[in-house]
Amino acid sequence: MKGEDKVVVITGGDRGIGKATALRFAREGYMVVITYRSNREAAEQTINDALSAGSPSAMYYQLDVSDLASVKAFSQALSSALPYVNVLVNNAGIIDYYTAEELTPERWDEVIKVDLSGQFYVIKHLLPLLKKAPWAAIVNVASISGETGNVVAGVAYATAKAGLIGLTKKLAIELAKYGIRVNAVAPSFVETDMTASVLSDQARRAQILSLHPLNRIARPEDVAEAIYFLANPVTAGNITGHVLNINGGRYT
Repeated sequence: MKGEDKVVVITGGDRGIGKATALRFAREGYMVVITYRSNREAAEQTINDALSAGSPSAMYYQLDVSDLASVKAFSQALSSALPYVNVLVNNAGIIDYYTAEELTPERWDEVIKVDLSGQFYVIKHLLPLLKKAPWAAIVNVASISGETGNVVAGVAYATAKAGLIGLTKKLAIELAKYGIRVNAVAPSFVETDMTASVLSDQARRAQILSLHPLNRIARPEDVAEAIYFLANPVTAGNITGHVLNINGGRYT
């Protein structure tokens, strides 16, 4: 690697927001590293697409962010392959729609481990590589659910995303001494396979659209553009601890 090379690591980069983000950074000449949990074929396709989009180099790793041993193995592999990481995008996650009355303790634990604990594990174990970079930034993919407790997402998901916003703000203060900026994006509904079960129901889709003044549902590319903006030291070099809403005007 040359000193001017830029490296982005995107968890859950094989689909949806993660894939769109990988391609956005690829177009700017970043070396792209993505992780996937189970769909290796999708990860391979994302890597090929990133190379076609302009990335000088791209690679993928299997990773379960909720498994600390998996995160440690991933960080060790990266440390052997790369001298540093400029941008970490914490995107891997799962969603649920259960109310407190419906939710089982087991499902609660699963969502919290993936959507909150896993984000912390990845940050903690990639921090040495971020500290070695000429400049570095972390962007966490939170949600409107973490800000408003909206009626669609489940209680575990909303709780995890609220925690991720808190983690973002605290780490922005802690890591400022290293020059590492930490921000988050908070999308409302996005057209991905994670939301397909809800958005494919035309009545529910119409209800959700009615909550957004712009009367549109975000595309993964909308979120990817916001992530790139926050990660870029030129456009957001003095921004840290911020949560950028991509919500079509929805604040309730």
